[in-house]
Amino acid sequence: MDADNNTIYAETEMHSLAPTFQLYEISISCCGDVGSFPQFLYHQHDLRHVDLSSINLKGEFPNWLLENNTNLYELVLSNNSFLGPFQLPSLSHTALSQLDISKNSFYGNIPNEIGAKLPSLWFLNMSKNIFGGSIPVSIGDMNSLRTLDLSNNKLTGGLPEHLAMGCSLLSVLILSNNRLQGSMFSSNFNLINLRELQLDRNLFSGRIPDCLSNCTFLTTLDLSDNQLFGDIPRWMGNMSSLEEIVMANNHLEGPIPKEFCQLNLNLKLLDLSVNSISGSLPSCFSPLWISQVHLSRNKLQGPLTDAFRNSTILVTLDLSNNRLTRSIPNWIGRLSQLSYLLLNNNHFEGEIPVQLCKLGQLSLIDLSNNKLSGTIPPCLKITTLNDVSQEYVRYVAAVAQAPSSFSPDEPIEFTTKNISYSYKGRVLTLLSGIDLSCNKLTGEIPHEVKDFRKIIALNLSHNSLTGPIPPAVSELKQIESLDLSHNNLSGKIPSQLVGLTYLSSFSVAYNNLSGSTPERTAQFATFEEGSYLGNRFLCGPPLPNNCSTDGPSSLTPTASTDNGSIDMNVFYVSFVVSYVMVLLSIAIVLYINPYWRRAWFHHIEAGITSCYYFVEDNILPKRFHCGNM
Repeated sequence: MDADNNTIYAETEMHSLAPTFQLYEISISCCGDVGSFPQFLYHQHDLRHVDLSSINLKGEFPNWLLENNTNLYELVLSNNSFLGPFQLPSLSHTALSQLDISKNSFYGNIPNEIGAKLPSLWFLNMSKNIFGGSIPVSIGDMNSLRTLDLSNNKLTGGLPEHLAMGCSLLSVLILSNNRLQGSMFSSNFNLINLRELQLDRNLFSGRIPDCLSNCTFLTTLDLSDNQLFGDIPRWMGNMSSLEEIVMANNHLEGPIPKEFCQLNLNLKLLDLSVNSISGSLPSCFSPLWISQVHLSRNKLQGPLTDAFRNSTILVTLDLSNNRLTRSIPNWIGRLSQLSYLLLNNNHFEGEIPVQLCKLGQLSLIDLSNNKLSGTIPPCLKITTLNDVSQEYVRYVAAVAQAPSSFSPDEPIEFTTKNISYSYKGRVLTLLSGIDLSCNKLTGEIPHEVKDFRKIIALNLSHNSLTGPIPPAVSELKQIESLDLSHNNLSGKIPSQLVGLTYLSSFSVAYNNLSGSTPERTAQFATFEEGSYLGNRFLCGPPLPNNCSTDGPSSLTPTASTDNGSIDMNVFYVSFVVSYVMVLLSIAIVLYINPYWRRAWFHHIEAGITSCYYFVEDNILPKRFHCGNM
């Protein structure tokens, strides 16, 4: 019986009516809100395959299904509303090979005898419940087990050594998001067939165990969000099958081993962010198929050199919050699929490379808090997934929904509205922004800014930009955060900005702007005085100084005083000019009139004689007198 993805309406109250049929298989997953358990199943005794997932079944675990159907080999009850403890059959069930009770509300401990009662399981998924206590040692008796998922529960204690020795065929082990602690594995380790290991979001401590070097088939390794310390093992570079390495949010230190260059053929995702990794990036490390690189919040230093030079399908490159130096390399223009470029909070210098203009898929660029100089390239392009081809949309969606359960959750930090937010998953496909703040950029804001039509955030603050605010900014109809503060911008604020209806954060503070503030309508009615501070010749609400009756144009930067203060530049120029004019006038008069010229020199000679006798009579005797003492 197969009714997947259909809606079933059935009366199940007549318990005494036994059906005249016996089913081998029943699958009614995703068939709406069935609620109560189908009663006719009580009379089935030869079921082999049962899939009752995603139909909102309630009540306790139906262990009678196992007791009544000794030939049942697959039972899927995931994504329902079961609650209570997980109950095993009274006798051992040797036929059951697949059990999935994930995404329910089962609680209590996992029964200690689960390995003895269900010895033939090769697939066991009990994730996303409320199980507590420790992992039963008897799971190590499941010699056929290949997939074990106990993630997203409240399990405590450590990993049973018997599990690591007995389940030698295990290829997928997922224990994420529990409260497991202690060392991950001891030297007694026999899980050499592992292909996917996810132990993230626990309390594991110690070093990365060397026994994992025996897992030569490992493709996915996630040890993030634990308390691991020590260096990244060099043997990890010899695991040529690795496609995804995620070890973020630990206490790892030391350099990225040069042996990682041996992963260039298969590696697709690397996340070592929020550790204490130091040293420079190996120049030979440039995986061909990597799509996501997250190395933020470490202590990496030195130039980028050729690292990632050949990673031409990179979608995300996050090297923010490190100590990287020198210029941003020109080869970055070769990364044609790059959507998210975060190099902020480093020590990069030089100009923004014009090669960035070749990145037609760029949605988010953050180069803030560096030492970049020069002008903003007018050819810079920023887009969103709404503007690119459907082929590229499918490509990014495939990256975000990769088979690994953690790929969509790799976060990206970006500052908007003066707050640093963490974005991840599908939200990233909608995010578009530029942050070039806290650099040494000069020149004018390019008029080509109008091409950033669907940008959400633009931050050019704390630079040395000059010239007017281009009216083209008013064409950024989707913008929510605009920060042009702490520059040398001049002229008036374009009145067209009031048309930016989504704008919720705005600042042009500490510039040389003049004229009146924008009309207090729509979003601009919410911006306070702090958005306009530090502009001497700016007037109008919410600033305390009102514009004059002659209009704001009467308040210009050429005024010599402001509230009684003196323009010192004008004062110095006027003083020097006046002094020179007086000296020239005296010289001309003395040259023309001989009588005044003789009188002038007579007075000068008399003054010199008077000074001479004054010094001789009053200063020299006292000096000799002090010397004799």
